[in-house]
Amino acid sequence: MRRMRVVGRRFWVVVCLAVPLAQAGIWPDQLGTFTRTSAGPVAAREQALWEEYGLDQAEQASYAAGARKFVATAFRLRDSTGAFAAFQWQRPEGARPTKLAELAVETDQGAVVAYGNYLLRFDGWKPQAAEIASLTDRLPKLEKSALPTLTRYLPSQYLLQNSERFILGPASLDQFSPRIPPSVAAFHTGAEGQLGRFRVNGQEMDLVIFAYPTPHIARDQLAAFQILPGAMAKRSGPLVAVILSPPDADAAERLLARVRYEASVTLSEGTRNRRENLGELILNIMLLSGILVAFCAIAGLAYGGFLTAVRRWRGGPGGDDPMIMLHLDDRWRASSGTSAGGPEQAGG
Repeated sequence: MRRMRVVGRRFWVVVCLAVPLAQAGIWPDQLGTFTRTSAGPVAAREQALWEEYGLDQAEQASYAAGARKFVATAFRLRDSTGAFAAFQWQRPEGARPTKLAELAVETDQGAVVAYGNYLLRFDGWKPQAAEIASLTDRLPKLEKSALPTLTRYLPSQYLLQNSERFILGPASLDQFSPRIPPSVAAFHTGAEGQLGRFRVNGQEMDLVIFAYPTPHIARDQLAAFQILPGAMAKRSGPLVAVILSPPDADAAERLLARVRYEASVTLSEGTRNRRENLGELILNIMLLSGILVAFCAIAGLAYGGFLTAVRRWRGGPGGDDPMIMLHLDDRWRASSGTSAGGPEQAGG
């Protein structure tokens, strides 16, 4: 019994040690010329919002190279959409676009990069593109899927830089546009939203575009948006654009007019086979026949050349190869009872 207790304690010790090890390991020991000095989990604020975006793990590491030091924080989310939303939320207000990745910004003191389902933040150091590539190649549980396309429907004119916020549910809606009730947004239908802040004629207003699975659902929700106090709403295909209490109604109307849905159609081409394309089948037969004829001709020439070479090697073109005689005529006569001398001899 005592031995079983000892074994049980050892088992739980191993489990307790294995769990942190399984959760760690996002940041490598070496990053560029820097060496990792410490690493551990980090508690993320705004728990409700992070949970809605799909936060799976957050880890922070400290790096040093002589007197140079920086802190790196990684947020792993369930999918690329969550990382995309977190990137729009977490990037600093004055950040500038950079070519470190498709989604990347930099400041004077660091950089923020979204790659796949990861959001990476560097404070005190700006990595190079090669260092980011080396890091992203070994990220555990990496998931790369298509990024949301809803952002492209935001009008580019008058849009304030880094003001975009992606809305996936009630938590992000309460965070970025609390005047819109979640029941009106109708996230249960599969809706997603994209917010942008605009400055028109010196006045700022928020434009939110919601995408629904079908235009029919968008048409039904448009009526719900229009009854909100001070709301100006417009539908375009499966999109519903809304501005709440704009300071300039005419400017808001012009801004809404720029929201246009453009359907993209992807044609799925079936795999063709020979039965579906008779012409291709005939061409392939002719091609195969030509190949066989060419092969036979080449093989015949090669065999003839080989025989000629053998005869010359044996002493001239005459050669001593005997001709094979089947004597079919003699065999026929023997089988029919006729002698080799002819019918007269057989009759005498």
